[in-house]
Order: sequence, then C-alpha cells, then structure tokens
Amino acid sequence: MKIRDLGFDKWFEDHSDELHQEGCSFARISAVDRGSYLIRNESGEVPAELTGKLSYQIESSMDLPCVGDWVTAYYYNDDTAAIIHKVFPRKTFLRRKSAGEKVDYQMIAANIDTAFIVQSCHFDFNPHRLDRYLVMAADGHVEPVVVLTKTDLIPQSELDEKISIIGAVSRARVLALSNVTGIGFDEFQQMLVPGRTYCLLGSSGVGKTTLVNRLIGREAFHTKAVSGTGEGTHTTSRRQLIVLSQGAMLIDTPGMRELGIVGAGDGVDAGFEEFAALSSHCRYADCSHEHESGCAVRAAVERGELSEDRYSSYLKLKKESEFHEMSYLDKRKKDRAFGKFLKTAKKQMKD
Repeated sequence: MKIRDLGFDKWFEDHSDELHQEGCSFARISAVDRGSYLIRNESGEVPAELTGKLSYQIESSMDLPCVGDWVTAYYYNDDTAAIIHKVFPRKTFLRRKSAGEKVDYQMIAANIDTAFIVQSCHFDFNPHRLDRYLVMAADGHVEPVVVLTKTDLIPQSELDEKISIIGAVSRARVLALSNVTGIGFDEFQQMLVPGRTYCLLGSSGVGKTTLVNRLIGREAFHTKAVSGTGEGTHTTSRRQLIVLSQGAMLIDTPGMRELGIVGAGDGVDAGFEEFAALSSHCRYADCSHEHESGCAVRAAVERGELSEDRYSSYLKLKKESEFHEMSYLDKRKKDRAFGKFLKTAKKQMKD
C-alpha cells in the first residue's frame, strides 16, 4: 500500500512542503478515543499522541486532530508508536454543535469524499433530521448520499413514498437497501471507489455497523439484536477509519441524538437548494426571506410551490446557525481575553 491509496492526493501534496519536518513522515488519523489517537501509514496503524507544543497551540476543539485528518508524525520505538507534530488543512469536513448547552464545534470527520446519510425506513425516517444532515454535508463541502435501510420492514408503496419525499427536498442520490434480504447491497458496494473516503452518518440503530460488517465480510464490529419495534440499538462507541479490501475507506460513527448547527449559513443555503435558486430573484441581495417585500421565496410559499413545513425548517436552521455562531464568537473573545490575562499575569510574576 502507498500513501496515495489512503487518500493522499494532489491537494495534500500541494500542502506537504509547508508541513514537512525533518525525521517525520505523513500519516492519517484512523481513530480518536478520549484524546488518544491511532494513525495509519503505508505499513499499518500505531498509537500516537500530540506534542506538547501542538497541544499548547490549540485554541479550539476544531484544531484537534479528528478521524480522517492528515498529520506530520515522528515514529519511535521501532515504529510502534508516534508523536503528532502538525495537522494538515482540511479539504472537506463534517462537524456539528457540541452536544448539550455548550456552544462549540465538534469535529466528526475530515477529508471525506461522500457522506452516506443513513435513515431507517421504519421508525427513524425523519425529513427534518435529514435536512440537518444535508446542511452538515453542504457546510463541509461533502457530497451527500441518502441510504434508506430496513426496506424489508415496509411495503414497496411506502418505500416509493419516502423516496419521493427525499427527492422533493434534495438532489442527493437515494439508495434503498436491506441488510436482511441483501437487496440494494451490491449497488451500494459498487459506489465505493478505491482511494476515496466515505462516512456513515445516522441515528443509533439504523444499521450502520451491520452494513460495515457486511462490507468486511465478517462480524468485525459488535452489533446488538433489534428491539421490539424492529429498530437496532446503539453499539458504535468511537469514530474509526476502516480500509476495505477493495481499497475504499469507510468511517463509521456513533449515532447522534443532537444535530445542532453552528455558523453554517452557506451550508443551510446549499442544503436547501430550491431556496438558493429562488434567492437570485429576490428584490434584495441580502434578503432574509422573512419580511422583505419582493421576496421570491415567500412568494413561492404563498403560491404553494414550496411547502410551509419546508420553509419553516429552513428559517429554523438559519436562525439556529446564526445564533450559535454569535454565541461561539462571543465565547472565543472571552477565551482570548482570559488567555491574555494569564500571560500578562505570568510575565508580571517573573518580573
């Protein structure tokens, strides 16, 4: 295996000179678990930790390495362990607001080519949650593909209706499959291109880990029996990059209950493609699509060309993104001010 087989394409090659360091080589983060890292190169995986200098320079959780990142690392102990010195810029990314009341970014994965947004056809199917995933993908410039699982639990007419609902809100490709019958699995497998990186996103119990095991050809990752409702239960506990036998890379992620949006204004617009297309016809270039006269979006809603439900979802995500971004920027200002205070205090103590 060569480093290019792990996704180190020309984009990263163009950044390699500025990140090269004597005695170090390039590797990719393959797993993150409570501040511990696994990195992978041409030879395999080894545990790694951050240098003290890199840890000190990190100002935000976004600066920490995440699964899929490329890094500059120094290997030691006969290449059985490593120290991470630098992190490459991210070509693409997936991120969300940290769970809970804290307003901060949480990186999910980096340098992803395609995000498979997995929803079960049974109880998990939720167009509003799908909106959030589509915004997340658009925010990080990642191609989305919607995967509907557990198609064996519903009749074909209901499946056709769900596919139609998705088609009305996104141009993303839709793939329907069943891990029980195997229908759709060959089509899914054919989408995986060697050297490219894919990520599975979705709630707990929608069948992501079962899908990974099927791709690998064995029960490599633990799954639990489905509940009485027909839904699975949460099993994946960390994000991990897996190199499949045919050469594609796949990142499985734990199920996400919260999908908060932070600073994803452009992502919201891109995630609601029909709104972006209509915006060019608004009277004002900075139209908020709420109260302005001459708003093409509101006019389309009033004519029945856009649903009220879809319009409400758009406004909600737009406002949430802007509100959390303001809170985040305010937090960063306070953090910087406190950091300056500490540095000044330390300097005065030395004097």
